[in-house]
Amino acid sequence: MAVNPIQVQKFLSGVDYPASKDDLVARAQQQGADDDVVSTLQELPGERFESPSAVSAAIGELNG
Repeated sequence: MAVNPIQVQKFLSGVDYPASKDDLVARAQQQGADDDVVSTLQELPGERFESPSAVSAAIGELNG
């Protein structure tokens, strides 16, 4: 299921960028993200993200 980048960002508040994919997944889980959000983060292309907009762009790539 494709998730909305804005929905994902709600679960990433407080992340210090640059951040690794593992950092993003851990933060989302701490914030109570559902399985769709967590799996989307795990599937992101790349391992390091410089900003929230970089995460959103990567989600856009996944959603095609």
